[in-house]
Amino acid sequence: METVNVSGLKNNPSEALRLAHRDVVVVMNRNVPDAVMVGIDALGVLDAKGVRPALATALFRDGNLSLARAAHLAGMSVSEFVSHVSRLGIPVITLAGAEANRDMDTLDEWLASS
Repeated sequence: METVNVSGLKNNPSEALRLAHRDVVVVMNRNVPDAVMVGIDALGVLDAKGVRPALATALFRDGNLSLARAAHLAGMSVSEFVSHVSRLGIPVITLAGAEANRDMDTLDEWLASS
């Protein structure tokens, strides 16, 4: 087990990540354990059935991964991932009301000119 203090984590996060690839890292805050870092590859977590799609879905839903990157992480094509998240009720495209109205106006204009 490795330890790193909060200031060390803040000043050199790469070192803590390198340590986490080899072993569990306990993050200390004022000499009190505050968090644990574990390298995902070291645990083999991503190899368990359903973990990659679940992680990719959560990261996409929360806006932390793009559609293409989430699909790649999930091990799916973009179209497969779109179907997957759509079945879960997660919107693939999110627009503000004003943006949606502008898009609808543009569509109406395009349809009128056709």
